[in-house]
Amino acid sequence: MSAASHLLPPATLASLANLELIARTAVHGFLMGLHRSPQFGFSQEFREYRAYTEGDDPRFVDWNVYARTDRTYIRRYEGETNTRLMILLDASASMGYASRPGDVSKLQYAKYIAAALAYLASRQHDPVGLIVFDEKLRQVRPATSRSGNLQTIIHTIDAVTPGGGTDLEASFQTFREHLSRRSLIALISDLYCEPAAMMRAVQPLTSQGHDVMVLQVLDPQEIMPRWQESVLLEDVETRASLNVSPEFLERRYQQRLQAHLDGLRSTAASVGASYALLPSDQPLNDALRRYLLFRQRRH
Repeated sequence: MSAASHLLPPATLASLANLELIARTAVHGFLMGLHRSPQFGFSQEFREYRAYTEGDDPRFVDWNVYARTDRTYIRRYEGETNTRLMILLDASASMGYASRPGDVSKLQYAKYIAAALAYLASRQHDPVGLIVFDEKLRQVRPATSRSGNLQTIIHTIDAVTPGGGTDLEASFQTFREHLSRRSLIALISDLYCEPAAMMRAVQPLTSQGHDVMVLQVLDPQEIMPRWQESVLLEDVETRASLNVSPEFLERRYQQRLQAHLDGLRSTAASVGASYALLPSDQPLNDALRRYLLFRQRRH
């Protein structure tokens, strides 16, 4: 069975009973794929072990793992393995968009990502926290690894509904007051903001030594729209509207979208943040993979 066959699309995840089950199913499918992937350096021991490097004491090599994987690992001490994860979930009005009735909205997809990241981090005994924001901070759950924290985080995520506009810069300025230790920060948003605003929000965090991964969630219709007739466009937050022809619209839209995405990508790179575009109809594996890569790089 291929690694990809374990990855469920969001529409299938949405049919599951609750958000915790969605998170567990997504993570377990992702990890099963990793265990079968010859290209990827993770295994079921990725929390407890790290690769042996020159200078390590060979007495700490785990030869049982070597026999199973043909790779040389040494066991980590518990203090080496913890990564403090803070999830920032955009719950602005634009996140409630889904291009077709019954499709997973951007916010639903973002909630799946947030819950799956929290579940995966908890498996590694990592402290996990949550910030929900739109124009301001709506929910704050400090990072902890205490018993019951995962259920609290997932319950909070599950209750999130679309709110008002977006003010990334103001929200991040307040959010920084809740950071006391170096963290891995996962921003999940449609990034309906100027790249310069994202830079002003993120740069102080990377300058303080935090790792930031920016996960931009867009509906497939926002990425590659298909219009057959004149379209009335309406901004879901300002309610401004414009009537345009499909040919002109598609061409201009793609130009503007690409410029916006390029601006976000280059801005993230310029401030030392990771960036990924995540279509809301795709499995969650890219977000989970990036989290594990960040953990591996830190240790």
